[in-house]
Amino acid sequence: MAEEIITIERHILEMQRGHPTATGVFTNLLYDIALAAKVIARETTRAGLVEILGLAGKMNVQGEAQMKLDVFANQVMIRMNSYTGRLCVMASEEEPEIITIPEGYPTGPYVLVFDPLDGSSNIDVNVSIGTIFGIYRRVSAGGPGTVEDCLQPGNRLVAAGYVIYGASTMMVYSTGQGVHGFTLDPGVGEFLLSHPNIRIPERPKYFSTNLGYQRYWSPGVVEYTRWLQGMGDEPVSSLSLRYIGSLVADFHRNLLDGGVFYYPADTRDPKTPHGKLRLLYEAAPLAFIARNAGGYASDGRQPIEDIVPTSLHQRTPLFIGSRDLVEKAEVFIGRYDQ
Repeated sequence: MAEEIITIERHILEMQRGHPTATGVFTNLLYDIALAAKVIARETTRAGLVEILGLAGKMNVQGEAQMKLDVFANQVMIRMNSYTGRLCVMASEEEPEIITIPEGYPTGPYVLVFDPLDGSSNIDVNVSIGTIFGIYRRVSAGGPGTVEDCLQPGNRLVAAGYVIYGASTMMVYSTGQGVHGFTLDPGVGEFLLSHPNIRIPERPKYFSTNLGYQRYWSPGVVEYTRWLQGMGDEPVSSLSLRYIGSLVADFHRNLLDGGVFYYPADTRDPKTPHGKLRLLYEAAPLAFIARNAGGYASDGRQPIEDIVPTSLHQRTPLFIGSRDLVEKAEVFIGRYDQ
């Protein structure tokens, strides 16, 4: 018998049927994001041909040089979601302030936060990049959305996901009912269910981190790294080091094969003593996915999902992946870093 083909649209609609009071707004929002991902994927696969590679000549709010493809991906996400009446406000890693819904257009019950193109420094060398997103319910009473609508902890997310643009384009998302992956068939232009009910394997294979920065890490993180490498007391069973330098790609591999990714705080830059990765756009959405796949995410001392953001571009250390490995990081940090 031929294997059943399930498109992302069909899958989202079937998930909606489990909620009799659903209005379809949330369902359509997820499909809008999938459509935006298709548009971005189209450009990532022919970036060099249309001269979209290279710097755009602008700096984003983080003080980083923006790539042309960053700008394009950001604009696609904003334009695709500004006029639908499903959102009250958005926030992007590339924008200094919240993104309001244009005047004259209706607002909706949801909030969208996103990193339009994670790993953009890898564009010129053809390494996998991605889009990360999270969806909240608004907390304001009505009308235009507010900063407070965006500054919610990850444990209030109603959905989160990412799209990885690599050898193939894949969208992974969760609404709290499992984690599901869809691969884009470019021939028909549809995301097809390829990885249903993803669970992080019990036996991990990899640890992912930039060992080039180890000299800047705290004693607890250094001892944890030694443990992962099979050194020290009671070493972990053999793990292989795999590090791409693109958060989406590193997380995706460990989600499927088991392992831990970590980017701890370090002393290289006094401006970022609390880590480099963004809590709202990167850490919290991926933490939501990890938990729904049986994993865990921490800043080394507490669950990422419990941290209440105080600013749109707040940064955090991140340890994410197989639960046992992340919890062991908390043990080492608690033991050595006082």
